[in-house]
Amino acid sequence: MKQKIVIKVSMNSPKSRSKALKIAVGVSGVDSAALGGQDKSQIEVVGEGVDAVELTTQLRKNVGHAELVSVGAVPEKKEEPKPQSQQIIWPYHGGGGVPHYVYSEVGGSNQCYSQDPYSCSIM
Repeated sequence: MKQKIVIKVSMNSPKSRSKALKIAVGVSGVDSAALGGQDKSQIEVVGEGVDAVELTTQLRKNVGHAELVSVGAVPEKKEEPKPQSQQIIWPYHGGGGVPHYVYSEVGGSNQCYSQDPYSCSIM
């Protein structure tokens, strides 16, 4: 299960922020690392099987004071099934007896209403 780890690190310069991020992404199991908090003093790490204590210890040794703020599970995103696209073309005899074709895509927003069947592009 993926987890999110938040560590507060005393980072005073862009160089120390860069160094802290390099350390974070170098730890086994880390998928992503980003700066967080209002003053960008927190590192938010997302990964699977990440040792939060080891990461905090490495940050203390190489960057400065580091404090483990939180460790929690990342909720799995449920993907909603997308509607299947289906093309429908049918002749329509409106007024005057001249047929024209109506194109519509079910599940999408493409629509074409034309008296000339060749003017509707279905691609």
